[in-house]
Formats: sequence, structure tokens, C-alpha cells
Amino acid sequence: MHPSEALHTKQPATGIHPLRFLLWLMMVSITMIFAAYTSAYIVRREEGNWLEFELPGGFLITTILIALSSATIQWAWASARQDELNRVRTGLLLTFALGTAFLVGQWQMWVQLVDRRIFFGGTDANPSGSFLYVLTGVHGFHLITGLIFLLVVLRKSFQYQVHSRQMLSIGNVTIYWHFLGALWLYLYLFLLLNH
Repeated sequence: MHPSEALHTKQPATGIHPLRFLLWLMMVSITMIFAAYTSAYIVRREEGNWLEFELPGGFLITTILIALSSATIQWAWASARQDELNRVRTGLLLTFALGTAFLVGQWQMWVQLVDRRIFFGGTDANPSGSFLYVLTGVHGFHLITGLIFLLVVLRKSFQYQVHSRQMLSIGNVTIYWHFLGALWLYLYLFLLLNH
């Protein structure tokens, strides 16, 4: 057995696979980034010079899209446990489509903000708008990494490397995707309560 194969098949003494452990470390790091951003948001808001504006209504639609994508990725994971490979692929493709639709929707929300003269930077910028762009943009970046991860797992499913005896990759992408959905829900509620 090649040493790299051992990494993907053997369970360490701790009971958690090294790739799963790295995933958890990455999610903790992302959580800390967003905790810092939202804390800075609250502190900066109290300093004044803060433009209050309504969030674009489309953020609710994108929230529904990402919630639906959590359901489709969970369906794909459950299908892998039952060795239903066609349903796995369908679930992954639906999740990818919903994730892409979420990003397109977020872009449209940015267009609406610009139309309302709420900018990220420059002389016309207000800190409240800048924070909104940063929070949604950094989340969008992480969602793009999730989409890439989905494509990797989808490719593996076509190579018959995702099934009840090989659940690591689909398990990891499912955890990460649920994390991104929960993170967006937190950000959306945070923005609703603080706007």
C-alpha cells in the first residue's frame, strides 16, 4: 500500500481522520474571522457616522436558496450511505446549482446596493455599507471554495469513489456545506438585527 493511500484509509488513534480534523480546524478559523468582523461591526457602529439603510429584500431569497442547498447535500449524503449513486450525483448537482444561484443572488444584491448609492469604498462610502460588502463578500469567497469542493466530490462519484464504504469525502463536503449555510443564517440574522 502506498503511504498516501494509508492516509485516506486508516483511522488514527484519536478516532478522527486527519482530513476531517483539518476541516474542523478550518471551520473554527472561519468562525473566528466572522466573529472578529461582526464584533468590529458593532464597535464601529457605536462610533457614529453610520448610515442606516434597509437590506435588499433579495437577501431573504438567497437565504432560502442556501437552506434548500443544505437539504439537497444532506440527501446526497444519505443516498451515498444507501449506495444510490445516481441520487448522490443528482443531489450534488442540485446543491451546486443552488449554491451558484445563491452567489448570483448575492451579486444582484450588490448591484442593488450600488444603485442605492451604498458603496464599498471611496469618498461616497459609509462604514455600514463597507461592512456589508465585506461580510457578504468573504462569505461568498468561502462559498466558492465549497462549490469547488462539491465538484471534486461529484467527480469522485463518477469514479465510484463515493459510496457506503467511502463516505469521507461526501461527509466532509456535507459538513462544510452545512457550516456555510449556518454561517450565512447567522450573518443574515445579525444584519437584520443590526440594521
